[in-house]
Amino acid sequence: MTERCSGCGLVIAGGDAGCQAIMDGLALREMGDARFGGAMRLRVDAYCLQHPARYCVSGKSLAAHLMGLGWILDHRGDPRHGSEALRRWLDGAVPIDKPALPEFRGRLTIADVAASAEPLAYRRALEAWGHAVWAAYFGLHGLAEAWIAAALAERRAPRHR
Repeated sequence: MTERCSGCGLVIAGGDAGCQAIMDGLALREMGDARFGGAMRLRVDAYCLQHPARYCVSGKSLAAHLMGLGWILDHRGDPRHGSEALRRWLDGAVPIDKPALPEFRGRLTIADVAASAEPLAYRRALEAWGHAVWAAYFGLHGLAEAWIAAALAERRAPRHR
């Protein structure tokens, strides 16, 4: 029976479970074929931001995914480098209040990515999906930028022993 996913709105057999199955299938594809790899962080952050009831429950979990997506898309950041500073900052004692989230979370879904069978088309679809999710969170871009700046400033600050 087809149902609407409560996170992204995709109409699919099984609703939320069917949508999650697509996500899990893409993770397996990326692990099993290196030609599809290298974009796990983008896939995870976009999916989590489209499914915040499950993956962005706290302010810190929202910040992690919002900062991650912003780092990759707006900063053209390598997820293997700068995101370590973001993670360390989030692991600290910084209090993060969870703001109100957008109702609409992007015109594309993970199904648009899964439809791409060729690695280059997959990467392009993944980036288009990430940009669509990022655009849906436009009202929180300033907050994400402030969090990223704070994390990077902490990384550059001298450590006292």
